Amino acid sequence: MVADSDYQIYEAGDVVLQSGATFPSLRLAYKTYGTLNAAKDNVILYPTSFGAQHTDIEWLIGPGGILDSDKYFIIIPNLFGNGLSSSPSNTPVGETPFPAISYHDAIAVQRRLLEEQFGIQKIALVYGWSMGGMQAYHWAALHPDMVERAAVVCGSARCSPYNHLFLDAVKAALIADPAYRNGRFVEKPVAGLRAMGRIYAGWAMSYEFYRDEVWREQGFGSQEDYLAATWDTAFAHRDANNLLTQIAIWQGGDISNCAAFSGDLDRALSAITAHMLLMPGQTDRYFDWRDNERELPKLVHARSAALRPIPSVHGHRAGNPVRIPADRDFIKAQMSSLLQS
Repeated sequence: MVADSDYQIYEAGDVVLQSGATFPSLRLAYKTYGTLNAAKDNVILYPTSFGAQHTDIEWLIGPGGILDSDKYFIIIPNLFGNGLSSSPSNTPVGETPFPAISYHDAIAVQRRLLEEQFGIQKIALVYGWSMGGMQAYHWAALHPDMVERAAVVCGSARCSPYNHLFLDAVKAALIADPAYRNGRFVEKPVAGLRAMGRIYAGWAMSYEFYRDEVWREQGFGSQEDYLAATWDTAFAHRDANNLLTQIAIWQGGDISNCAAFSGDLDRALSAITAHMLLMPGQTDRYFDWRDNERELPKLVHARSAALRPIPSVHGHRAGNPVRIPADRDFIKAQMSSLLQS
């Protein structure tokens, strides 16, 4: 383990991936909050979302917060491809393409971190939004012996065809930039990143958000001002090759895509024994709440299973309401109930 800035690195060594390829010297960046108790049963795992690093999502954590660091030992593992864990931007691969990584690979390394670094065998809660929610679902299905509760916020057990299409559009905008050559970006695709942000703006926020000009609540005088200030620069600070890696992980997301379940999603869902909270955004356009509605009756062995859509016009962003008090209060109330189960 190597201390680096405000986070630490778990050196996983040479890891055989789900694809069969070996990733040499795979590195998992993580940060911890709070104190692990003697019984090692106060653990919350909080994986990162698309393009995000731990600093982008740690606003939920704090004394008395949605994830209470006075009570729980919280670990944020940074997803591969986010620029801190092994990613195209920090991995010298020469002419070799960056290896394809799956959620299954990510969860396998995260489990090694918990067991080898901390001796953790039980997780009180896996909490995640978006790609983090998909990781929470994978954890619950793959390691039911460890996971007591899982909160899937604006996520699903499998990337739906519609969600896949959204990501195809994002990827198409990105790679249309002339900086994309021979399968990778050779320099920063400024126009591609801006185009990606405009596509994201239409999908991430709801019809009602734009119809009712909710962006005015953030102090913008016009829709164009909102888009230019918020979405045109949303991905400007990210490495485009990293984003492509995470898009591929996202599109391949499927809890049943492994030897244990052989693509049988119903069997994978029935393997889950945790208390499950499915919390989609009511107006989320790509993680549609109806995916969770279809999953819910398949959670036949879950200790409990609840579907609690976030009543919000903020679309996908309702699940990450940094500056949306009503959505934040709704999530906090649901999490308090889940943690008492």
